[in-house]
Amino acid sequence: MASRKPRNSLASAPDLDILGDQVTIHPGGYVEPLSKLKDRERNLVEHMARFRESPLDFLREVSLHVSGQGWRAYDDVLGQPIFYSGFSESMKAAIMRTPMLQKRIEELAERRVMAEEKQGLLGDGMHNVRNRTQRKNEIEDSLQEVALDLTDGMICKMESKRFIRGAYYLCTQLLTRAYHQGIHVSSEEVLRLRSVAEQAAKEKHSIIFLPCHRSHVDYVSLQIICYRLGIALPTVVAGDNLNLPVVGAFLQHAGAMWIRRSFGDDALYTTLVQSYIDTLLQNGFNFECFIEGGRSRTGKLLSPKFGILSFLLDSVLTGRVDDAIICPVSTQYDKVIETESYISELLGQPKPKENLQDFLSASSVLSLKLGRVDVRFHEPWSLKAFIAEQRARIADSSTSQSSLKEPYHPDYRIRLLRTLGYKVLSDINAVSVVMPTALIGSVLLTLRGRGVGKSELIRRVEWLSDRVRSKGGRVAHFAGAPTEVVVDRGLDVLGPSLVGIVAGLLETTYYAVDRFQLSFYRNMTIHLFISEALVSAAMYTRVKQGGGPDNQRITFEALYEHVAFLSQLFSGEFIYPTAGLLTNLQTTLHGLESDGVITLTRDEASKVLTAELSAEERSRGRENFDFYCFLIWPFIESTWLGSVSLMALTPPLNQEGNAWLDLTKTQDAAQLLGKTLYHQGDLSYFEAVNKETLRNAFQLFQEEGIVLIGKTKAKKKPPSTIRLAEAWTPQRDPASGNIVPQGKLWAFIETIAKSRREGKNRRDGATVSTRVLALADRLGQQLFEHAKAEDVDQGSETSSPKRRRRNTEIQTKARL
Repeated sequence: MASRKPRNSLASAPDLDILGDQVTIHPGGYVEPLSKLKDRERNLVEHMARFRESPLDFLREVSLHVSGQGWRAYDDVLGQPIFYSGFSESMKAAIMRTPMLQKRIEELAERRVMAEEKQGLLGDGMHNVRNRTQRKNEIEDSLQEVALDLTDGMICKMESKRFIRGAYYLCTQLLTRAYHQGIHVSSEEVLRLRSVAEQAAKEKHSIIFLPCHRSHVDYVSLQIICYRLGIALPTVVAGDNLNLPVVGAFLQHAGAMWIRRSFGDDALYTTLVQSYIDTLLQNGFNFECFIEGGRSRTGKLLSPKFGILSFLLDSVLTGRVDDAIICPVSTQYDKVIETESYISELLGQPKPKENLQDFLSASSVLSLKLGRVDVRFHEPWSLKAFIAEQRARIADSSTSQSSLKEPYHPDYRIRLLRTLGYKVLSDINAVSVVMPTALIGSVLLTLRGRGVGKSELIRRVEWLSDRVRSKGGRVAHFAGAPTEVVVDRGLDVLGPSLVGIVAGLLETTYYAVDRFQLSFYRNMTIHLFISEALVSAAMYTRVKQGGGPDNQRITFEALYEHVAFLSQLFSGEFIYPTAGLLTNLQTTLHGLESDGVITLTRDEASKVLTAELSAEERSRGRENFDFYCFLIWPFIESTWLGSVSLMALTPPLNQEGNAWLDLTKTQDAAQLLGKTLYHQGDLSYFEAVNKETLRNAFQLFQEEGIVLIGKTKAKKKPPSTIRLAEAWTPQRDPASGNIVPQGKLWAFIETIAKSRREGKNRRDGATVSTRVLALADRLGQQLFEHAKAEDVDQGSETSSPKRRRRNTEIQTKARL
């Protein structure tokens, strides 16, 4: 490639060239070295001029963005027209005209009139007819006003190109101060995305970006990429908890649409949101929402949230929208700004109120060097084609229920929605990039001992990088830099608060300072090795017994049974391959055998009979086998903790009636029990007490019928309650009143404990049946005493049912 002619040195803002399959981002005057022509990954945002360092360059860049020179003009975008005067009014008018919204307003007005008519408020005879018509018109007019006000507060207001130019420049300045290595994208994926955007614009189809969510920076990074590549900015779904003074208006004019965190039973608001989404998709405006709902506090993907996804699916499924293009997006960070606050929340501290002003203005954040952001785009696909494919698959399935073959049946929609959600998560995992910090965090937390030498750290990072690639994953690209350089960069980003250095030794030695926070980065790799981790944990049930190889060998039947148990145990935590349990197990065993981790014995028909650690793995000190176990052990510990805490729900001997307890207080009690057990040596991992994993464990217990959860949909709802199902409730000794370690729940606890990491000074069965069980019982006594005291207080404050009844369908009563 010929060298480019240098430009004026003052034009230091980065520019974008698309030549063939190369995407080149470079500052003015940059001549690309020939050695970099093979690099297929580019930094999309480079350092921009700063006033203190170069005031003239800084002022020139500001001028270029405000005046809209070159690509900064954002005129010839791929997509429907946005950022023009009158955009908001046009959008509001289109929403208010939707047949769905008008029908809902008419229904609500009719329902209200009927209620007033039953109360005798509209008179009799001819007066009733006249008053009824007049009253219905009044209510409809009031609801129209309410809907218009709600729409104005909800919709994004893409009104000014001058504003978005300045917003782009401001956000890029802030982002590059924190993430000093910029935003990196794949040139091939960017070219493919532009091609899809061009075709979608012609057909007036929306691109629905569905990214994962780990940081508030997610809101900014995708908008910056779309702006820089000349793609129409998407409308971004954002919770109204971020709609702060000044900042909220800024974000709304940059593309944010505000929605309530919970819709409740507000029929008008629900219909309004659906009408807005229909209007956006019918007119081909791009759209973005986070598939996980909220930010992941643990580093791994959360289960999909189906709220906004159900609106999107319904738009196409009903035919109101012809089609839309789904584009799963993975956003990975060398270091996430909010991890410290995440740990505080996971340890039980109340979540602080969102304050983006503090987030953006904190000099301590903007001056950090947090590495880089990697954004990856999965190949976009048609939502309409996905629906047709699933419909055909269900129709061809002889085992499907008849209700699943009816396109408008609720069961069919639920199945379609779940399949859509988990397909998006799978696509995100498929394109996710493993960052150096994730490699380092995984290695440090999966080694035995207090620390690791520099050479050993580099060796294990190289091994893990190879394993990631062999599993079809991607490792962040550093243009062929040696592993040692990559490790040094990662250690520099993590900093001494996470990874410490022991000085004065024969070799530089590193150790994990904050294991809880470092687990956030380790969890970014676990999705690639979940099958190996489950198999290793199942084999560990024999390995932990010690003895020779014969004693540690496990039969295929026993292995299959325990892997099936663990898979069900973590069905809400991880996404498994879709081939089925038996096929996945056989594939995983073959892979571990090829890697020299295990040895399999087979019969004459090549059927696996037994599995055991290989001689090669034993000679290595079980380092690879232990790596897989260390990945899953914290989750096993957390689920074990949750199941042990259920013993506290055993009613006292003198308990009368149903033993319902406050769910939140019960989960908090489980966390307190975990902290106690950790500091007393009965829990191996402090991260096992994290609130997110315990909440998932309780969700599993509910799905398995171990506990019953009582919930309400009332606006001022009392807290959800929990109690043990009768079949799972342990017995108490009639004489002592102690819980008897027997029954279904106890057997469930012991089955989980088989895969727990064995402690140095304990044995699972004896420890749990004595000291741990006594602590759980003590905790339960406190919960029941508190519940009894609350029942007494509530009994003195009860009111008549008539006074508590209210119409929850219309949340705008005060306005009427």
